[in-house]
Amino acid sequence: MSQYSRDEILKKLETGESLAGANLSGADLSYGTMKNVNFSGANLSAAHLQNSNLEGADLSGANLRETFLFGSNLHNANLDGANLEDTNLQDSNLEGSSLKGANLTHAALLGSNLDNADLTGANLSRARLKRASLRNAKLDRCNLEQSHLVRSDLSGASLVNANLTGATLTNAITMGANLSGANMKDVIGG
Repeated sequence: MSQYSRDEILKKLETGESLAGANLSGADLSYGTMKNVNFSGANLSAAHLQNSNLEGADLSGANLRETFLFGSNLHNANLDGANLEDTNLQDSNLEGSSLKGANLTHAALLGSNLDNADLTGANLSRARLKRASLRNAKLDRCNLEQSHLVRSDLSGASLVNANLTGATLTNAITMGANLSGANMKDVIGG
């Protein structure tokens, strides 16, 4: 459980205090404005951040496992090395965000915007990316094994040496995508 109440967290953020490494597990920060905050290495597992504005936030190395981020704004956020396993990011804006080496196993990214995001080396196995926009995203060396990319837009995306084994790409847009060296074994609808 979080070491701070919602009001204490918001007051700390209001004064510009860093919450890097803080235990904020289970905290309810829904609808909060937290632009450019430092949550690096923080434990936000099972936290509620629905419709929060985290534009430009530093969440690198943070534990966001099973966190509810539905409809959140993470534009240009740093999520490098973050644990987002089983996290709900449906309808969220991750445009221009950095998720290098992040764990997004079984994450819900349905309808999310990941245009120009850098997911180099990220684990997106079994991720749900139906209707997600990944235009010009960098997915090099990504693990997309058994991911669900139905009707997703991968226009201009780079998937060099990505693992797409068993992924579902039915009606996905791949025009201009670079799939050099990608493992396409047992891909459905690609």
